[in-house]
Amino acid sequence: MKEVLIFVTDGFADWEASYVSAELNKPESGYQVKTIAIDAGPKKSMGGLTVLPDYVLEGYAVHDQLAMLILPGGTGWGEEKNQQAKKLVAQCVAHSVPVAAICDATTFLGRHGFLDDQPHTGNSLPYLQANAPEYQGQSHYIEAQSVSEGNLITANGSAAVEFGKQILERLQVLKQDELEQWFAIFKHGYVQA
Repeated sequence: MKEVLIFVTDGFADWEASYVSAELNKPESGYQVKTIAIDAGPKKSMGGLTVLPDYVLEGYAVHDQLAMLILPGGTGWGEEKNQQAKKLVAQCVAHSVPVAAICDATTFLGRHGFLDDQPHTGNSLPYLQANAPEYQGQSHYIEAQSVSEGNLITANGSAAVEFGKQILERLQVLKQDELEQWFAIFKHGYVQA
């Protein structure tokens, strides 16, 4: 069974990965969701959920069974200690492991150069420029809810369902008609007959 890692920080936006993690963690998906953090201490989400990470960054190495790294947004990405996640993202990029980032996690990617040469989105272009002064990807910015290009999926903070859909599509968890039904249910609250 392949693993999908979710990077958690104190203040992570729990809802931004919840739609997709529920689908990925179903036994028939072929995937298992695991969490990783900068240390072994419990991490409390914005919604007050406490998560004890499965893995810690120190000593973790990308392996053949790692299918994707998901970076939910949240308040922790501005903290210096969480910038250590750059090492894990760089390992994923080097091993062609897809990275999916939403909301302020896209700002984190912009701060470290991961968006400079690839089509992407984020909370907004002015937001990225203001909060990631190192960001040089302006010419690749796309005004969209979510963008999937190559091994990178990015989304703005209001696009958890679009983000989830692109992850499920990339990992081929649902067939196209099932994926469209999944999206319609969570985005619109119904499936058209």
